[in-house]
Amino acid sequence: MNGTPDVKDVAVDFGHIIDSCPLGVVAAPSVAAVRELLCFAAPHGLPVSARGGGQALYGQGQAHGGYVVDMAPLNEVRCAPDRRTLTAGAGASWRDVVRAALAEGLTPPVLPDHLGGSVGGVLSTGGFGGSSHRYGLVADRVREVEVVTGTGEHLTCSPDRRPDLFRAVLAGLGQCALIVGATLALVPAPTHVRRYRLYYDSPGTYVTDQRRLARDPRFSHVTGQARPALDGGWQYMIEAVAPHAAPPCPGRPPADDELLIGDLDHDRDTEEIADLSYAEYLHRLDRDERLLRATGEWHRPHPWLTLLLPEQAVTSFVPALLAEDAQRGLRACGTVQLRPLTGRALHAPLMPRPAGELLCLLSLMRTAPPDRPGVVRRLVAANRALYERARAVGGVLHPVAALPMAPDDWRSHFGPVWPELAGAKDRYDPHHILTRGYGLWA
Repeated sequence: MNGTPDVKDVAVDFGHIIDSCPLGVVAAPSVAAVRELLCFAAPHGLPVSARGGGQALYGQGQAHGGYVVDMAPLNEVRCAPDRRTLTAGAGASWRDVVRAALAEGLTPPVLPDHLGGSVGGVLSTGGFGGSSHRYGLVADRVREVEVVTGTGEHLTCSPDRRPDLFRAVLAGLGQCALIVGATLALVPAPTHVRRYRLYYDSPGTYVTDQRRLARDPRFSHVTGQARPALDGGWQYMIEAVAPHAAPPCPGRPPADDELLIGDLDHDRDTEEIADLSYAEYLHRLDRDERLLRATGEWHRPHPWLTLLLPEQAVTSFVPALLAEDAQRGLRACGTVQLRPLTGRALHAPLMPRPAGELLCLLSLMRTAPPDRPGVVRRLVAANRALYERARAVGGVLHPVAALPMAPDDWRSHFGPVWPELAGAKDRYDPHHILTRGYGLWA
């Protein structure tokens, strides 16, 4: 989209489930423009939210009766290779970040799978990626954040400078301040990777092997999916990536496959092994996005749900939900992601997680028909039922979801860190105007 989006554009989001009626859209050509809007909106009690990639699923980034800040103009990216850092405006995409970092032979330790989202949007929700089992959230690797608070104050925060605000902003759902820029840590980037796709019929064997690969330092990225099987059931696929420094020579693989995956219990006849440049791997979803846009699926309702589960619950919880009639649409029009996480790698205090060290991230990424609102309502209701069942086995919601949440739900969700968030809200957004779409406050 060229230029500032109009009110009609920001009244919807990627979820295409919740519509709103904002008063207007304000472009953010500078931080001063964001400050000016918030200084005006705060005393009048007008809602304000930020829009980067517009990828919210359930109206979280909308501002009914208020103003949406278009962060797209804040897209400058500056790499400092000598310090191994990169500074990016909130409206920059992760594609912009990757391009600048790779030009210096560097990369953020964790990147979201889809690079079309904005820096500010991903940091506000935490951000998971293929290397999260090792490095945690995208937000866990932030050195410094530049924000504008709900009172229009322009501040910079870090672990040592206004640490209370720093903790409240990263994975803080935009409740206390709007991110306008961030400084990210970088690490050396590999030039190439060897990608393994391994298939399983048993969820138990899949989880065991996925955890084994996640513990092996030779694999930088470990993800996975549940995929429809021809017999009407489901099979499970691990995607594991081992970095290497040079392109493969003809007839000579860059890695010892037997050493890397020889002790696993996958189906040897169906394994897929490919060598890619690291840049090609990072952009692996770009083709899927182009296809979804071309077919129109990108603009259809997306009643997605993402949960964090204790690993020990996965082998019973996941097959049971995939067998339900309510999830039948996932077979034809959806993706089920299932990836390992490690509790000690997740640091942002406002990202609740299940108890224990071994965790899994489960994402149900559905597409619903655009002209059947009853189907969408049933899927959102199914999300609620699954959320309650996940809580019963120790699971936690990842707030990037199509799920209505009331203030009491949020208090339960944040648990012991709720007082910290509420205190930061009162300090930095005393008029409670920021990012009301989540519904945290009565």
